[in-house]
Amino acid sequence: MKEIGLYIHIPFCKSKCYYCDFTSFSNQENIVEKYIENLVKELSIYKEIIKEDRIKTIFIGGGTPSYIDEKHIEQILKFIRANFNIETLEEVTIEINPGTLDIKKAKVYKNAGINRISMGVQTLNDTHLKNIGRIHTQKEFYDSYDILRKAGFTNINVDFIFGLPDETIEDVEENLKAIESLKPEHVSYYGLILEKDTPLYRLNKNNKLNLPSESQEREMYHLIKKRLKNMGYRHYEISNFALKEKECKHNILYWTIEPYIGVGLSSHSYLNNRRFWNRDNFKDYFIDLNKGILPIEGGEDTNRDMEIAEFSIMSLRLIEGIDKKRFKERFKKDIKYYFKQIINKHLKDGLIVEDDNFIKLTSKGLDLSNLVEIDFLL
Repeated sequence: MKEIGLYIHIPFCKSKCYYCDFTSFSNQENIVEKYIENLVKELSIYKEIIKEDRIKTIFIGGGTPSYIDEKHIEQILKFIRANFNIETLEEVTIEINPGTLDIKKAKVYKNAGINRISMGVQTLNDTHLKNIGRIHTQKEFYDSYDILRKAGFTNINVDFIFGLPDETIEDVEENLKAIESLKPEHVSYYGLILEKDTPLYRLNKNNKLNLPSESQEREMYHLIKKRLKNMGYRHYEISNFALKEKECKHNILYWTIEPYIGVGLSSHSYLNNRRFWNRDNFKDYFIDLNKGILPIEGGEDTNRDMEIAEFSIMSLRLIEGIDKKRFKERFKKDIKYYFKQIINKHLKDGLIVEDDNFIKLTSKGLDLSNLVEIDFLL
């Protein structure tokens, strides 16, 4: 018997943001009912596969899960509670976007057992919001946040992005002032990534984006870390900050390479030393489930080297770093058996530090984390 995470993908949204490369669709409201029916079918297949296991966390992501009728979310969670072992269920998160929420919907979420909200804000500058294809406003964010508090939610994450087109350090400071006044329990603050084939990627390729320089981005990141620390947030992962005991338990499962199941379009799973992923189109997803089979597009078995590399790289994303004792328990050998030269190299160049229990990135190492992580590929 093991504890696992459960990810549920709701691929619908009102409008696709210009930076988004997730599997999500706008103007597909006509198939929401059919999709939810099939998602429940997929869950019913997993009911047999993981009947000995306990669900520790649930994360409902998208898309914009709050865009669809709340009855569907209620239906999914009701099915899970009736058919899975949830004795050790600690955290149930749903992603929402400002402007897609009212008090009725928020109360339905609360009554359905959702105890954590993750709200996609990205920035509180209305001009920048338009520039990245967000359709909410600063006011709608504040209204939605107020609704969540009135509905009784005491664990709210806000997602922000820095390094946006035309963004300045002063804009980041304004976002941080809002965080300070609202005091959400958790803050995710990511650097903008221009994913291939997104509108922002194409604009940048055609030299039509005014992006902050690398040094300006670094200055923004340093300001974010400093200000959030002063507000009482613990920096526990490269892009994530939490008040005491409010870390995202579901994401920690990913970062520590623990098992999880993903249901819904294009969801990924990691179970019994195998990674696999679902169909990414509605037609094939529905066909497979109508046959009573899992809608799996592909997969691969993970070997020891892959697991060692992944565990090390993902652990380095955590501010506490690689737990040497945990590494040895999991892989039966000391980490230096595999990475002695790499560890010595990065100790020498000041990108990592080591004590009796952990190997972790320094402040300089956090800025150059990709350079360190790539060296841990076996």
